Amino acid sequence: MDKLIINGGKPLRGEVAISGAKNAALPIMAAALLARDNVTIANVPHLKDVTTMMELLGQLGAQLVVDEKMNVQIDANHINDLVAPYELVKTMRASILVLGPMLARFGQADVSLPGGCAIGTRPVDLHLKALKSMGADICVKNGYIKAQCKQGRLQGKVLVFDTVTVTGTENIMMAAALADGKTVIKNAAREPEVVDLANFLVQMGAKISGAGTHTIEINGVEALSGGGYNVMPDRIEAGTYLAAAAMTGGQVTVRRVKPDNLLSMLCKFEEAGAQITMGEDWVSLDMHGLRPEAVNISTAPYPGFPTDMQAQFMAMNTISDGSSSVIENIFENRFMHVQELQRMGAQIQLNGNTAMIKGIEQLMGARVMATDLRASASLILAGLAAEGETIVERIYHVDRGYERIEEKFSMLGADIKRCSTR
Repeated sequence: MDKLIINGGKPLRGEVAISGAKNAALPIMAAALLARDNVTIANVPHLKDVTTMMELLGQLGAQLVVDEKMNVQIDANHINDLVAPYELVKTMRASILVLGPMLARFGQADVSLPGGCAIGTRPVDLHLKALKSMGADICVKNGYIKAQCKQGRLQGKVLVFDTVTVTGTENIMMAAALADGKTVIKNAAREPEVVDLANFLVQMGAKISGAGTHTIEINGVEALSGGGYNVMPDRIEAGTYLAAAAMTGGQVTVRRVKPDNLLSMLCKFEEAGAQITMGEDWVSLDMHGLRPEAVNISTAPYPGFPTDMQAQFMAMNTISDGSSSVIENIFENRFMHVQELQRMGAQIQLNGNTAMIKGIEQLMGARVMATDLRASASLILAGLAAEGETIVERIYHVDRGYERIEEKFSMLGADIKRCSTR
C-alpha cells in the first residue's frame, strides 16, 4: 500500500495544468451506453475511478480503446451483460450512473448498490423513485437494484426531486434522453458537471434544455449517435492547488481551467487575503508570503461553496490568522479528517455539522491516515504547510480523484514523494 512522505514548509511556486474532471468524465462514459455509434472522449483523467468505470463498461460488453493520451473510445453496440456486479460497484459510487442508460437503451439493468467514500448516506432512492415514475419496474433484492422496462421505452414525466442530487439529475437526464415523450426535472442539480453531461448528450443528438438551472427539459429521441467530446477541467483539483498556494504563502497559476466555475472558491481565497488574477483559461493566486486570514465556510449545492472543497479550506483555516467556522450541509459524516489534522496540532472543535477552528501559526508534521478522497487532499495540504515530515497513509483514496498529485506538487517545488509499504 502506497504512502506519501512530505517535508513541508516550502512556499509553492509555478504553474500546474489541471486534468479533466472526474465528476464529469464518469457520467459521460456511462452515457456512451446510449450511443449507437462509437464515442471518443478526450481529456479523461487517468484515475482509479476512471479505470473502474472502464472495467465496468467492459464487463457489460462494451469495447474500449484507450490511447497514450487517455482518449477513450467506447463502442456500446455489443452489450451482452446487463449486470453491474458488486465487485466493481462497491469501490465507486458513480457506478450507479449506468442504471439510467442501461434501462433506457436495453430495457433492463441489475446494478449492485454502490459504495465509494464513507462520507455519509447518499441514498439512491431518489433515482429509483424517478425511474419508477417513468414506467420502470424496480425492486432491491440481495443487494442489487433490479430494474425492467416492460413497456419497451421509459415514459416522459414531470419529476420533482425532494432534495438536490447531482447523480440523480444525471441518471434521469440520461434515461430521459431515449424516453418516449417529454421529461421535466425540477429541483435539478446545477453543477457544471451536469451541464457538461448535457452538452455531451446534445452533441450525440439528445434534445435537452435548461441544464445549469433548476429545471431541465428533455424531449426523448429514438436513438443517439456517436462522436467526440472533451471533458471539462476539474474545478476541485484546481481549487486544491490554489489552496496549497494559499497555505504555503506561495504563488501558483492553474491552467486549463474555467474561472467562472471557481467563483465561490475564488471569493473565499480573496477573503483570506490572496491576490487573484485570471484570464480566459487560467487563474493565479499570490499570497505574497503572507499567512491567510480565517474564513467562514458553509457548503451548499452549486453555485454555493462545494462540499468537495470543505476539507481543503478547513486545512487552510487551521493555520490562518483568526478563528473560523466550517459548516457541512451536504454530507453528515464529512469531518473524518478533523482527528488527523488534530494530530498535527490543529485546534478544531466539532459540534454536529459545524467545526470551529482556531488558527495557529504552524502545524507539525505527523503520521496521518487518509479516510476518504477529499480528506486525503486536506492532509497533503497540511503536510505541505507543516514543519517537519508528514507521512500520509492509505493514499489510494487520493488516487481516486487526483492525477499524479505528487508529480504536480513536485513541479511546484514541494518536497513530496510516493513510497510503497510493501
